[in-house]
Amino acid sequence: MKRYHTNQDPLKATSDAVLRDIFKGKGFSGQAGLRDFGMKTHWTYTGYRKFLFIAAFSLICTSLFAPGNHTVTIAASQSINPYYNLLKATAMVETLGNPMAYNEEENAVGLLQIRQVRIDDYNRRTGSNLSLSQMFDVDLSIRVFMYYASLESPKNLEKISKAWNGSGPMTELYWLRIKEYL
Repeated sequence: MKRYHTNQDPLKATSDAVLRDIFKGKGFSGQAGLRDFGMKTHWTYTGYRKFLFIAAFSLICTSLFAPGNHTVTIAASQSINPYYNLLKATAMVETLGNPMAYNEEENAVGLLQIRQVRIDDYNRRTGSNLSLSQMFDVDLSIRVFMYYASLESPKNLEKISKAWNGSGPMTELYWLRIKEYL
């Protein structure tokens, strides 16, 4: 081990020793200057390693035992509509889902083939002022259908369907067609 005299510049000696270590392929240990001055490097190096070990270990433990994010997120869901499947089936039987459908014979309009008599009854019962031409609007025609469907329990889809179609023996055939889409 090479020792330097105390009158020599320690910074220069340290940088020279570091360069020697690097060019010899030893890399930089951070201990070159201390070693070259004959100081005890073992304790310094061991202390440095201990410090790094303790710091790393404490960081790992901190992240292991840190409280987590224990929040629950509930996404807003659409409301449950027990008549929805009946609505879809009715739209398929009436118009195959065409909101612009028009039946000249019955003067029935829109997705659910609503007639003027139904609009008049709906307006009287609800205080609304809807017109037959507004039944081309899907949202408005669904509102009318849902009003009449909700007058009956969702357990009785057959009765709702037959009442929507009208009365008489044709309602049996109508119900059979509705059931195909349910």
